[in-house]
Amino acid sequence: MNTLSQLFPRSVWTIAATLLLVPVVSAAQTGRVTFPSLEHLASKATNNVNVTLDAGLLKLAAAFMDEDDEDEVAVRALMQGLEGIYVRSLEFGAAGAYTSKDVDEIVRQVTAPGWSRVVDVKDQNGEAVGVFVRTQNDKPIGIVVLAQEPKKLTIVNLVGFIDLAKLGALRGQFGIPKVELPGQARGVK
Repeated sequence: MNTLSQLFPRSVWTIAATLLLVPVVSAAQTGRVTFPSLEHLASKATNNVNVTLDAGLLKLAAAFMDEDDEDEVAVRALMQGLEGIYVRSLEFGAAGAYTSKDVDEIVRQVTAPGWSRVVDVKDQNGEAVGVFVRTQNDKPIGIVVLAQEPKKLTIVNLVGFIDLAKLGALRGQFGIPKVELPGQARGVK
């Protein structure tokens, strides 16, 4: 009986292994993060928002936008380079329903090589906002906003080419909250 190594030369195995790893390496080089560590918190949440819009759904959403509405035109322009919008927001009845350990996996992803922290704000009330950007060829290809409050946890992940000058247009759209930085005056955009 022949073994697999006898049937196929080492070069075939090397090529096969390389082809199997390409999707893993490609995923690691995108601006996409995953939220697996949050699933167990959903049952504790009083409000649970989970938005997953891939490129196809974004294109479909853009088709329904009003071309006469200034805000919707701005959102559509920003969406041109996006490959996905992923939002996870959990609100709890009491503080302490989640811990920093629950967000460690997300933080690990956005502090990996290729990502940069561009905003890090914390206040004495337990509110914190971190904004992380992944670039490729000096262009942003992924943004993660991690907003933590004592009773609320929100993660927004935008994937694809992102025009930072137009980014504010997405606040309040597609489940993306109008996140205010701690200490920022209410109502200021």
